[in-house]
Amino acid sequence: MAALGGTVAGVLLTTQVAGPLLAEEAAKKPASVYEQLDLFGSIFERIRAQYVEQVDEGKLIEAAINGMLTSLDPHSSYMPADAYDDMRVQTKGEFGGLGIEVTQEEGFIKVVSPIDGTPAAEAGIKAGDYITHVDGESVLGLTLDQAVDKMRGPVGSEIVITIARKGTEKPFDVSIIRDTIKLTAVKTRLEGKTVIARITTFNDQTYPNLEEGLKKSIADAGGLDKIDGVVIDLRNNPGGLLTQAISVSDAFLDKGEIVSTRGRNPQDSERFNAEPGDLINGKPIVVLINGGSASASEIVTGALQDHRRAIVVGTKSFGKGSVQTVMPMKGGGAMRLTTARYYTPSGRSIQALGISPDIWVDQPPAPATPATPEEEKSAAEKQRSEADLRGSLSNDSMTEDEKRVLQEEQKHAEDSAKLRQEDYQMAYAIDIMKGLAAVAPKP
Repeated sequence: MAALGGTVAGVLLTTQVAGPLLAEEAAKKPASVYEQLDLFGSIFERIRAQYVEQVDEGKLIEAAINGMLTSLDPHSSYMPADAYDDMRVQTKGEFGGLGIEVTQEEGFIKVVSPIDGTPAAEAGIKAGDYITHVDGESVLGLTLDQAVDKMRGPVGSEIVITIARKGTEKPFDVSIIRDTIKLTAVKTRLEGKTVIARITTFNDQTYPNLEEGLKKSIADAGGLDKIDGVVIDLRNNPGGLLTQAISVSDAFLDKGEIVSTRGRNPQDSERFNAEPGDLINGKPIVVLINGGSASASEIVTGALQDHRRAIVVGTKSFGKGSVQTVMPMKGGGAMRLTTARYYTPSGRSIQALGISPDIWVDQPPAPATPATPEEEKSAAEKQRSEADLRGSLSNDSMTEDEKRVLQEEQKHAEDSAKLRQEDYQMAYAIDIMKGLAAVAPKP
């Protein structure tokens, strides 16, 4: 009734300004809506009474509601009670399934990204893959939630999904064993003097994991003054909670806007700003992204890029620049509705465009036949130096401690070369970090 009152008030105002003709047309609009609702009721009754088989009335209404929402955009949908429960479990960091984030495109299910350490990632599923069939049944014509329901199942059960991949001539089947997906949102490690923070998702654990991981890695390095900086790896991170994206951005910013959201009504707009404090006290940051970096990942990347707090390396991100609000409904279900677009601090929307990296670096495909230990050994034997020659002179300008430091640096260089073969983008990011540290003013 409140919504109807607003509509009537608008009609009266239009009448006063535009005259009788517009008033007559405007007056028809409420009636038109009621006619459409009456049509819906008639069709529902006909289906219930005359469809060739007995129908589940509840599922029929759910399908109608979901059809209305999915007609708006790929991210709006209706979640029945069990799906809503699953979603709440997922945001807490543990759920059952394959371990992939998916969206819908051209009727098929598109993989936004596989989640690290999950059955889907181990089976070789890649960002950008299309899922065309589940257990031999086509997903064409199914809603996103219906397709996801088909991929759910008991832990330990097998599922066969058919994948269409760009650059592959024919679709192929992949067999996956469902498992309980336990997400460690952030994993940190040391590579030489660089801290790597791999963020796989944005759930309730993301910021606490990041803070704890950074503290441990910095302590392992011997203190903040012993590290060059931090690489934040957001590749194949499908996003998650807006609040966590804001917290992660705030962890490295002292001030300024992080993100703003703008809805249909100006009064619904929000602006989120950073609080004083930087977990790494201004040390350099490199952010790694690719086509599987979406939503919350893009909020963090955009904030750090716009504030010139980080250098962004990799390939263009996914381009999901909208915010969904989950609204609990009667019966235990919930409506997921797109209610706003978000904007980076410079005022840009990345919806359907993505974020372009400052330095574009593709990930080369893995070699078809990796080198055997014997081949690696023979290659190493070919790399001879002056020190390998019998009777060569010793270096008399360095102390034993200086020689030890030099040998450690050479070891780091060898490790970097090995990493370049395993993960070229990460090695490139670490090289940039070393360059930034080399030119940084000394305290």
